[in-house]
Amino acid sequence: MTGMPTLADLVWARGYTDPAWARRHTTSGRELVPSRSVWRGSGPASALPTAPPGALDGLTFPGPHGRARTLTELLAQAETDALLVLHRGSLVHEQYLHGYEPHVPHFNASAAKSYLGLIAAVLAHEGQLDRTAQVSKYVPELAGTAFGEAEVDHLLHMGTRMSYAGRPYDKALEAQRYFAVLAPQLRPYAYTGPSTIREHLATARPTGEPGGEFRYENGNVEALAEVLRRITGATTSALLSEMIWSRTGAEEDAYYLLDADGTEAACGGFSATARDLARLGEMIRCGGALAGRQIIPEAVASTIVSGVPDGYPRRVRFPAAPPDAPATLSYHDLWWIPNDPYGSFMASGIHGQRLFVSPALDLVIVHYASQVVSPAVPQVPLVQAFLAIGTHLHD
Repeated sequence: MTGMPTLADLVWARGYTDPAWARRHTTSGRELVPSRSVWRGSGPASALPTAPPGALDGLTFPGPHGRARTLTELLAQAETDALLVLHRGSLVHEQYLHGYEPHVPHFNASAAKSYLGLIAAVLAHEGQLDRTAQVSKYVPELAGTAFGEAEVDHLLHMGTRMSYAGRPYDKALEAQRYFAVLAPQLRPYAYTGPSTIREHLATARPTGEPGGEFRYENGNVEALAEVLRRITGATTSALLSEMIWSRTGAEEDAYYLLDADGTEAACGGFSATARDLARLGEMIRCGGALAGRQIIPEAVASTIVSGVPDGYPRRVRFPAAPPDAPATLSYHDLWWIPNDPYGSFMASGIHGQRLFVSPALDLVIVHYASQVVSPAVPQVPLVQAFLAIGTHLHD
């Protein structure tokens, strides 16, 4: 960044480094931009059986300099807002911090990508979506763009290479630009760029053949969301409600943030309560069924981990990993796969938003947080902590 910082620069930097600022805006996205509800349906909430308290008492986690840390210390270091742990369908731990309340939807950030991937996988399983089709077949306006020239499966695996509006691609800058598109108050002075998500996608030009490598980029998800809207004729909010949310017995409506066109920010504008997200995770863990009702096909739920297609790298480097970190993650249909012995997978969002599902450990964890994101602040190893919780409960 050169010269005087813009408003967007300042907001972006503060959101990364100030947990208080991040907390306000992870729990109150509706104060920034318009939103649309994801209806919970008219039926009763599904039960979340509660196990006797104390299941995690005495559990410790490796800490810096070889010092063990308690769960309380871990959650404090992670700036945790909520932690829910389901084991074999029972709620063994439920905790809320920093004034966060159970009935309040919490921003999911990029964890929202995985929920859209789930919808796409179901539509593909039903034959409504062709994974091998060029995206421009469904969205003609994207012809000639990096996303329009890619196949649907490339979007589901972050397999496109592009630059926006002729500028060299920079992940952090493009994330900032995306939020400037979404929220007018985050735009720098004299901003003349796109004012809607569709306008933003139209500026993406290919810089390489799709499918050759992994590049984590929001535009893939927004293009996929437009494909799904064209196929079904439904908004993203209505689609998630009809296919999943209203069928899991959610207690509360969720919601998506909207751009100036009324289009959902599918890549990261979703908010929901921790309890309702736990229901979603439990449904997937149980092969797509919940309370005796098949919600998504078992074949979809069971292949999140095993279904990485041939031709894609089975291991990819996590975007925030340092250069010397081992590449131990896979990515399939917008879900992260840790490649552990338990068949685990997760939806993951900035500042510590996680939905972690581990079928072999009979485990579902929801973690909401407002973590600082800065090279100066060591990140809390959440996945390792989740696995420690799972193995502790499974023994």
